[in-house]
Amino acid sequence: MMPGVPNAAMARQVERAGFDALYVSGAGLANSTAGVPDIGLLTMEEVVRLAGYIANAVKIPALVDADTGFGAPENVAQTIRELERAGLAGCHIEDQVFPKRCGHLAGKEVVDLAEMVEKIEAAARARRDKDFVVIARTDARAVEGFEAAVKRARQYVEAGADAIFPEALQSADEFRDFAREVNAPLLANMTEFGKSPLLSFQELAQFGYRMVIYPMSAFRVAMKASERFLRDLKERGTQSDWIEKMQTRQELYDLLDYDPAAEEWPSFRDR
Repeated sequence: MMPGVPNAAMARQVERAGFDALYVSGAGLANSTAGVPDIGLLTMEEVVRLAGYIANAVKIPALVDADTGFGAPENVAQTIRELERAGLAGCHIEDQVFPKRCGHLAGKEVVDLAEMVEKIEAAARARRDKDFVVIARTDARAVEGFEAAVKRARQYVEAGADAIFPEALQSADEFRDFAREVNAPLLANMTEFGKSPLLSFQELAQFGYRMVIYPMSAFRVAMKASERFLRDLKERGTQSDWIEKMQTRQELYDLLDYDPAAEEWPSFRDR
């Protein structure tokens, strides 16, 4: 189970909650940092920097959304090297046409199979750390159909992908059948308000999925809570009724491993 996070503070919460890995959501970075939709507006340099903050704030592995790889195969190779250098444990690259769209919206397009194969090959060649995980995401289910998504996934594995991320499958049967058809570690996306049913981690594990991401769940909960708070603050002019619902100053300091009385604060890179 890999909860999605938009920032390093929430990443620390994921780690404290006992999860073994986390997911750096591309939508979360774009929405929370820049206030823009998930359509590929952040640059590779911005994603690397922001994801690096997250990866270095925790000890558990962090997987990041690398969108379409930020360009041609040569750009994909550079992206892999930069993400490795920033401390990420892996990334996924998708086969959408740039500018991409949220995987659960209509109107998506996918690149030619050969073009995506070249990107995966470039990613696999570029990594210097053998443990850096390259995941190929296919959005073909909504564009070309289920069987085409399976065909693409098999080709991506042959090209060097360590795992496959079938985006926006539309039923439990499709999740089950995809796992039967594709012989590779699989990632399932349990995002809310999309095309996929919200299956349990246990059910997906029984199908054979090795990773399950919840990319925007915590972000959505936090945003709804802050929306309600801000409306109440505007109406009443005081936050007093919300104190018990807040993270305290000490709880925040504990999360950040910060002791105000200490002579120095250890570097986050030493955690």
